Amino acid sequence: MKLLTGNDLKTGFVTWWTGADWSLHIEDAADVGEHGEAILAAEEGARRVNAPYIINGEQTADGPRPAHIKDRIRALGPTVRPDLTLKPADPAAGDWVI
Repeated sequence: MKLLTGNDLKTGFVTWWTGADWSLHIEDAADVGEHGEAILAAEEGARRVNAPYIINGEQTADGPRPAHIKDRIRALGPTVRPDLTLKPADPAAGDWVI
């Protein structure tokens, strides 16, 4: 599984390619598969995301997850306080627009 990630140009928040747009939530991430490079080139041209890149991922019972620890921390937040991570149902998560 291949995932596309980057940072929102306005806020710097970590974002994940959903197959049509960008999301804050790793649960929304779509497998870009062999199309990753083409999507990456198009999104770099659109300038909506800063420094997008392709990573290895794996499908879990909780949805897609990055394979490397660096990107797991980017996706899921602090490693010592899981209560601080952004939850998909968190009303505060919609306070800004990508």
